Amino acid sequence: MDIYKVNDIAKLIEGNSYVGRGIVIGRSADGKKAVTAYFIMGRSLNSRNRIFTLKDGVLYTEPFDASKVQDPSLIIYAALRENENRLIVTNGDQTDTINEGLKAGLTFEQALESRAFEPDAPNFTPRISGMLTFENGGFTYRMSILKSIDAEGSACARYAFAYPAVPGLGHFIHTYVCDGNPIPTFQGEPERVEIPDDIGAFTDALWAALDADNKISLYVRYTDLADGTFEDRLINKNK
Repeated sequence: MDIYKVNDIAKLIEGNSYVGRGIVIGRSADGKKAVTAYFIMGRSLNSRNRIFTLKDGVLYTEPFDASKVQDPSLIIYAALRENENRLIVTNGDQTDTINEGLKAGLTFEQALESRAFEPDAPNFTPRISGMLTFENGGFTYRMSILKSIDAEGSACARYAFAYPAVPGLGHFIHTYVCDGNPIPTFQGEPERVEIPDDIGAFTDALWAALDADNKISLYVRYTDLADGTFEDRLINKNK
């Protein structure tokens, strides 16, 4: 087993009908860009009735058809937002928990101490989060997963990971291993994936690899480390 293997993310995903929600963070191969991606998938009509929208630099999940919303509590949230020299991305409203925690002087991990996995028994969907911190023309990044310690949801296990930004390397964390009932949660460390220079190629490959029936939306941002400007791509299945 090659523990240092860097995977093609499309090959990790293709043929897997349900990896749930996913976060990718890394550095482009040429070393010039910080890369962030977030996607959502869904099996129920309530989950599938969503789109991504951008408002004042914040990425939100919103209903596609407001009249069909059954329960907004776990599906409508700010998924990505900036906080000074940091970029936060998560799969739930813990985006705001982290943002407010940072403002209060807490670290990424300390802010998440107040949160746990989602209360959606029997799946107990993990909360996955990431944060990029930009400094001195470069960046570092952190990732977290909060998941149930057992099948009963009796307590929360907390895992945090910290990474230097290495050209061409990214890390990919997602909520589920595959489809199931209950759905098996993500296991182990975030997966090592290739980060290409071309945002279009990366976006297209990731979107094409996600299951056609269950994918909903994808957002990708490439931030220029020289001047802080960014290029992004947003795809919604519901148009």
